[in-house]
Amino acid sequence: MLRVCDLSQLPPGESIRVEGPVPVAVFNADGAIYAIDDTCSHQDASLSEGWLEGCFVECPLHAASFDLRTGLPTCLPAKRPVRTHQVSVVDGVIWLHEAAQDVA
Repeated sequence: MLRVCDLSQLPPGESIRVEGPVPVAVFNADGAIYAIDDTCSHQDASLSEGWLEGCFVECPLHAASFDLRTGLPTCLPAKRPVRTHQVSVVDGVIWLHEAAQDVA
């Protein structure tokens, strides 16, 4: 597991980019923590810089939207999902699990 940050450092409605071989965006969606690949599947844009509304993030480049729970796009121009990643909060610390979950 990879330590992301203290939960207190990621308030509701905010996101953080975790650098790695594949950058990951971690979101606090009204107290629920989600992680997806940070790069939009439509074009090279950082989803951690997008707009968060509930469990959905809108890409800042062309307004594609993704469901944080599944990684599935909810509108064009994105057609392919982004991978979701398992996260956990233990003793007030957000942890990103190394193995990614592929989305159908």
